[in-house]
Amino acid sequence: MLASALALGFLGSLHCLGMCGPIAFMLPLDHDNIAKKTSQVFIYHFGRMLAYGSIGIVFGFLGKGLSLFGMQQKLSIAMGVLMIILVLIPSKTFNANIISKPVYRWLGKLKSKLGAELKKKTPDTFLTIGFLNGFLPCGLVYMALIGALAVGNPWQGGLYMILFGMGTIPLMTATVFSRNLIGNAIKSRIRKLIPVFVILIGALFIIRGMGLGIPYVSPKQVQTPMASSTIECHQP
Repeated sequence: MLASALALGFLGSLHCLGMCGPIAFMLPLDHDNIAKKTSQVFIYHFGRMLAYGSIGIVFGFLGKGLSLFGMQQKLSIAMGVLMIILVLIPSKTFNANIISKPVYRWLGKLKSKLGAELKKKTPDTFLTIGFLNGFLPCGLVYMALIGALAVGNPWQGGLYMILFGMGTIPLMTATVFSRNLIGNAIKSRIRKLIPVFVILIGALFIIRGMGLGIPYVSPKQVQTPMASSTIECHQP
């Protein structure tokens, strides 16, 4: 399941370019020193990974809380179904702006801080920009967070989001160094693959929740002592 996060990030890189690309292009990079420029770009990515990992841990805790009530498998199925529904519903019916607009209002101060950091050239600014960038609303990040919630473990949730972020690094980095690296025809084909892959990930979460006894994919539910124990009352 963790491998799906890396693949989702890689295939969704083109979407990330649309959302985060303008920020990456405005980074105050040292274009005269290729080594310094490369380190600055990766510090920016490291900041994004910190943000994604932090959010993933929070959502993993939420998933763990639900799993303590014996709902982890049901949660996995529900999150898988939600992923598929969000892809299949026509964009006219469900618009990500319904979610992102109010979030943008709440994060107005964050955007102002991000704009101020883009004007600086201090060593720490790239880490700060990347970290703040990681908290900006994004439909693909929402999909990854559904996966982090479904794993039902804070550390695996954090790892899930970090792997998702790492998947976006190759294409975003290549684009910063060469904006015309990928032709429009290839971009169009990859964009068409994104919803298909999200559906496949949703199906994996559904299969995982069914407990079919498939190693690493759909393990059988293990009944914990807490769930199986009974309280015995002894009459005097």
